[in-house]
Amino acid sequence: MATIFSRIAKGEIPSYRVAENDRFYAFLDINPVAPGHVLVIPKREVDYLFDLDDEEFAALELFAKRIAEGMKKAMPCKRIGTAAIGLEVPHAHIHLIPLNSEADMDFRAPKKTLPEQEMKRIAEAINATLPKDIR
Repeated sequence: MATIFSRIAKGEIPSYRVAENDRFYAFLDINPVAPGHVLVIPKREVDYLFDLDDEEFAALELFAKRIAEGMKKAMPCKRIGTAAIGLEVPHAHIHLIPLNSEADMDFRAPKKTLPEQEMKRIAEAINATLPKDIR
């Protein structure tokens, strides 16, 4: 059975898409730890990040870096934090989180709920900063 992330990447479940190419998909987390929290996934279903082969792992990280560079331009923040926890969904993924303090990356804190219009605005703002090949 496909994971929820595989179904999102295929368009079977709606998402706030930030970017994609033929191998990777980036979208807003619907329960962010901070506004602008992005999840970056391989479209190929792999349970654990470190089960990716070296080439795919490196390509995923480089794709995430491009998204983070766009986030930094679009979101008011000091840095973009990254985490690869991998327990919540059995599909390899990287969290990219706009940070102004370490507290912005506390996964134990109550998750945020943003209105649909704000989620759309954030996704579009990040996407607008990205190179055309991943928009």
